[in-house]
Amino acid sequence: MKSLANFLGYEAVWFAAVVGAGRGDALPGCLAAAAFLAWQILVSDQRAADLRLAGIALLCGLSIDGSLASLGWLHYAAADLSAPPGAPLWILALWVAFAMTLNHSMSWLRRRPLWACALGLAGGPLAYWSASRGWQAVLFEPPAVRALAGLSAGWGIALPLLAGLAARWSAGGAAPRMADGGAQ
Repeated sequence: MKSLANFLGYEAVWFAAVVGAGRGDALPGCLAAAAFLAWQILVSDQRAADLRLAGIALLCGLSIDGSLASLGWLHYAAADLSAPPGAPLWILALWVAFAMTLNHSMSWLRRRPLWACALGLAGGPLAYWSASRGWQAVLFEPPAVRALAGLSAGWGIALPLLAGLAARWSAGGAAPRMADGGAQ
């Protein structure tokens, strides 16, 4: 039941952020993400791991979304509240909220780096595409495939990284190992 609540909570944050941004308001997403973060930290048995993941996810968002925005490949609605490299606060709040799923509803990815990579490659750009088409929260500069490829590459790297760190930092968890003892 906790996993389902975690998943639904994250989805609520995603909708608050995307719909709010599409209407020109970053505040609903930021507030929803802050509430979700506080709730997850309160109920989590892995607080330290969750907070560390949130920090790394924030850096991923600054890098990926900030780079693509700085290159002009995509533009964000409600970007008046932006972090220095060009990623708006609402998208960074989504990254932090997403990190709160990795030890909970998405914990199945922790020991499956190939699944994490595949989900990142496909699911990352799909979420942005949905935000663009449904609520105009993201605008892709033509050709859109360029930004989608950048998002795919970024998420294809970030999600296995985050899932691997979740495995390493979670209670009783160690990073996945290959037969020769090296990390996968």
